[in-house]
Formats: sequence, structure tokens, C-alpha cells
Amino acid sequence: MVILGAGPAGLLLGNLLHGSGIDCVVLERADRGHVRTRARAGFLAANTVRVLERHGLADGLHRAGRAHGTCEFRTEDGRFRLDYGRLGRGERHTVYPQQELVTDLLNRFLDAGGRIRFETEALAVHDADGPHPTVTAREPDGRPTRWRARYVAGCDGRHGAARRSLPPGALRHRHDHGATWLGLLVQAPPSLDAVGYAVHRRGFAGHMARTAEVTRYYLQCDRGTPADAWPEERIWHELDVRMRAADHGPLHRGPVVHRTVVDLDSDVVEPLRHGALLLAGDAASVLSPSAAKGANLAVLEAELLAEALVDDLAHGDPRALDQYSRRCLAHIWRAQEFSHWMVRLLHAVPGPYGRSPFEDSLRRARLESLRTSRTHQDWFAENYVGV
Repeated sequence: MVILGAGPAGLLLGNLLHGSGIDCVVLERADRGHVRTRARAGFLAANTVRVLERHGLADGLHRAGRAHGTCEFRTEDGRFRLDYGRLGRGERHTVYPQQELVTDLLNRFLDAGGRIRFETEALAVHDADGPHPTVTAREPDGRPTRWRARYVAGCDGRHGAARRSLPPGALRHRHDHGATWLGLLVQAPPSLDAVGYAVHRRGFAGHMARTAEVTRYYLQCDRGTPADAWPEERIWHELDVRMRAADHGPLHRGPVVHRTVVDLDSDVVEPLRHGALLLAGDAASVLSPSAAKGANLAVLEAELLAEALVDDLAHGDPRALDQYSRRCLAHIWRAQEFSHWMVRLLHAVPGPYGRSPFEDSLRRARLESLRTSRTHQDWFAENYVGV
């Protein structure tokens, strides 16, 4: 078994297969240090925690993760909070930076004798419609290599070798939400004890705690804005204005230690199985970050794929593998729908004729319904935490 990519999906899959006696190797184009430190989202859904607990992989998040169940909306009509951990199914997130989860999975896999080839770039998957597909790769010294396996798991993202190797009949659904975020990691404690969503005529602003000393902020910006275009003075001014700090209290300031620009788009590949090539994680689907679903879907898919592969390879039962794509896509499209709803809730996105007062009024009505309707709040909570 060859696994492409050492992110949450690939590492969880590797741990579960290795623990079941299935021989596998992970090919990862980055070096070990980069894999352990690349910053991503940090909100783990209740189901993700259950998956990790089920397989004995939750020690790190139990030690350092923090339960979180509140979000705050700030709008022109004031602010309101939702204790979503007490709504819907009563489930909360666990705040645990994704790089910490990846480090946990990486260490466990290597400690158990698992094989990872760092700085090895997978180039293409060949003969996926046959019994013995191969993966061509480039070793750290530039030498070409070829890996042969019964199955190949593509967990290497939307731009990786797995997607590049899909047959012409694969469907790629893509939707551009029309919004762009400037993502910021700030060396400062959180300013709220909640996830903060600010809806403002100047654009969206978001506040997400990462640790006691680091906070993630987002600012909506124009498409094409370079990550370093805004000086820190402007960043803090925009955060103060959009989060209405004058009305609701000052923000804790600190140096901006990392910046990125994110164009909010979504895509889905159908089906997720093409012969011996199976997709999971961002290779299967990409969501906008507005609803914190990406890593959680990756964990769910990796567990389903591992169970199906063990049934097939260890017990000769291919039924779960035959159903893998259908089962995952049901979860993916539900997550995509909620992510799309969140984007429309939080953003003023100009249309072909500029900003739409009609859309502005719809968004205001949605927020008012979320503020006042218990039924709407329960729906929000179930979909916000669930996958």
C-alpha cells in the first residue's frame, strides 16, 4: 500500500493500516520539520475526537486540547452569542492546532515502525485500473524511483500527484465563492473567549483562538491582494473597526508572525475511487475555511478508507471498499452545503453589477433568525460541529 501525503488523512490512514498488519509506506514531498510545523486549522469536531480515541491516538489532544463551544457574532445590530455546545446534539469542538495533531500521528507512526519517505515527491500514479498500480517519484537526491502496490491512497492535496493522475472521466466540481481572506497569525492572547465572526460593510473579520499566546485573525480583502500589502498599522485598524472594538472592548495586540491570502473556493472530485487509486482529505475535496471542516472530513475519510482496505486486504471482503466513495461523498456534500451557507452569512460579495442591497438584506435577515430562533440555532449547532 502506498500513501501519498503526510497530512492528517495520510498519517491517520498509515497508523490504522500499520496497526492492522497491512504493509504501507508514506511518500511525502516536504521534509520532516516542515510536516511538523506547517500551520493549519485547529478546531477538531466531536467525531474527530471519537475517532482518535477509538484508535488510541488522542493522548496529545487530551493533554493540551481545550474544549470550546461558543461563538459570537458582531453585526450592525449589535452582538449575540451562541453556546452551540448546549444546542443541537450538545457537541463541542476541541481546540488543538493541526500541526500538533500531525506531530502526534507522525511520532506514533514512526515509533511503531511505520515507513515515511520524506522529501520524496510523487509525480504520477500509473495503471490504476490494473491489479498492480505504480507510483513514479523523485528521491531527495533527484533520482527517479518507482513504487508498486495493490492500492494507492491519494492524500496529497488538490495539487498532488493523485489528482493529476485521475482519468478523463473523473468529475471535478469547483465553486468560487468570490471572497478572499487575509489570514494572520498574531503573537497575542485571544481577545475573546469565543470564536468571533464580525459582519461589517467594510468586509468580514474573524477571530479564532489557537493557544493561550497565539490568535488567528482573518480579514476580508480584495481578490489579488498580496499577503504583505497591508502594514500592521492598517491591519489593526481594520480589525478594530470591523470587530467594533470601540463598542465591545479592545483587541489584544501583538506582532503578526505569519500571513497568507486565501481565496475562498470549494471543489469536489467524483467518484473518490478510480480502480486502485482512492482519494481522501484535500485530494478528495476542498472546502472554504469558513466552517472548519477540512481536517475533520480528512479524519472521517481516513477511518472509513482504513476499515475498507483492511476488510479487502486482510479478509478478502471488498464490499466496504466498493461503497467508500458513496459514503464519503454524502458527508462531503453536506459539509459543502453548510460551508457555502456560512460564506453567504458572513460576506458581502460584489456581484457583476457591484454590491447588492438585496443580498445585504438577506444576510441581515439570516443573522436575525440565528439570533432569535431556537430551531435555527439547533440546526446551526448540529452542522457547525458535525461532519
